[in-house]
Amino acid sequence: MYWRTVLTMFALGMLSLAPNAAGKDYAMDVLQTSQGELKITCIGHGTLMFEFDGKAIHVDPWSNLADYAGMPKADLILITHEHRDHLDATAIAALSKPATKVVANAAAGKQVAGSVVMGNGDTQTFLDIKVEAVPAYNIEHMRSPGVPFHPKGNGNGYVLTFGDKRVYVAGDTEHVPEMKALGKIDCAFLPMNLPYTMTPEMAAAAAREIKPEILYPYHFGQTDTAKLVALLEGTGIEVRVRDMQ
Repeated sequence: MYWRTVLTMFALGMLSLAPNAAGKDYAMDVLQTSQGELKITCIGHGTLMFEFDGKAIHVDPWSNLADYAGMPKADLILITHEHRDHLDATAIAALSKPATKVVANAAAGKQVAGSVVMGNGDTQTFLDIKVEAVPAYNIEHMRSPGVPFHPKGNGNGYVLTFGDKRVYVAGDTEHVPEMKALGKIDCAFLPMNLPYTMTPEMAAAAAREIKPEILYPYHFGQTDTAKLVALLEGTGIEVRVRDMQ
């Protein structure tokens, strides 16, 4: 299913490869917006890069996945939460330039000097890009009884507005009730890294509620993405599977 999806993307001209100095190629898709192209580079795990209107936006950059010396410097860096595979000071330093803005949840913000802290429900605009911080947390999956892997009120997901397109990067979360209030989402990234985030069934339920035109399962570890594809057959949601373990 993965390679059939990839071949289809090549045939439609939507998928290309973004080279990196370390020699690895990352899947890069292009989404058309009312203000030009949005380039989406799937680096891996929970790590993404968006390029829009001459700006580079990095989400949860992680040095384990990329040689950031060979990638565009960041105009904006978004950190969803403070876990080491999402908050990497080395990657932030490598990507930063004097004008770089770093946005983080409160716990991560304490570790990044000069960062802008956003809490769940906050909205700010950076570089003409509207950024909404939304809840990301566990309901069922627990580190120990009563102790969720990601507690409510701590981590962020982000909704980014690029022209007329709204992109939802969910962060480490399960299918939470606040997703009902997200409004129109054109493109969504939903995690399936078990036991820390969603099962395929949870991700499918979230997708049916959010109703994005395009869905990327991401940060999925060893979870079978084919199950999600099967669960969403006939919904009209285009599921794009990329190398995002």
